[in-house]
Amino acid sequence: MNESAEPQNTPQEYPESEAFGTPRFEVGVGPWEGEWPEGEHWDDIGTVVRTANAFLAKEVHIIGKKRWNRRGAMVTDRYQHVRHHPTIEDFVAWAQGEGLDIIGIDIFPDSVPLETYDLPKNCVLVFGQEGPGLSEEIHAAARDTLSIEQFGSTRSMNAATAAGIAMHAWVRRHVFGQKP
Repeated sequence: MNESAEPQNTPQEYPESEAFGTPRFEVGVGPWEGEWPEGEHWDDIGTVVRTANAFLAKEVHIIGKKRWNRRGAMVTDRYQHVRHHPTIEDFVAWAQGEGLDIIGIDIFPDSVPLETYDLPKNCVLVFGQEGPGLSEEIHAAARDTLSIEQFGSTRSMNAATAAGIAMHAWVRRHVFGQKP
């Protein structure tokens, strides 16, 4: 092994760009409530943490239950900042205090398609629990709620998949300058 080699899991930086400035995209998941059978939905949070690390989200915010299955994160939780908010109110107050737009991702009658929406440069993308989705409180606190266009017979996708698609949309917009 080459001892002078840089560790492979060192957090990187976005490419330099005069127009890019200092981005701030963060990810929220929850509230995740109720009792789950062993393993059910736990991996979603870990997968969101892993994906957030891949796209260099500043922080992942877990709203509600603190306990989650770190196996899904594949050790990226060692490199990714994760913050717990015990209540929705705590999370919303934090986001407002930081000047971040809350952007919900879910299928609501008032949702706007992600594909045609100009994501804000400084925001927190929030994803709800499998099944019930975003809570009404998060929906009400969100600047906007976005949906992901789907064409198959299923009416929804799991939270981790939706999170990856939305994070990548933010990267395409604010790292590569693609317009919706």
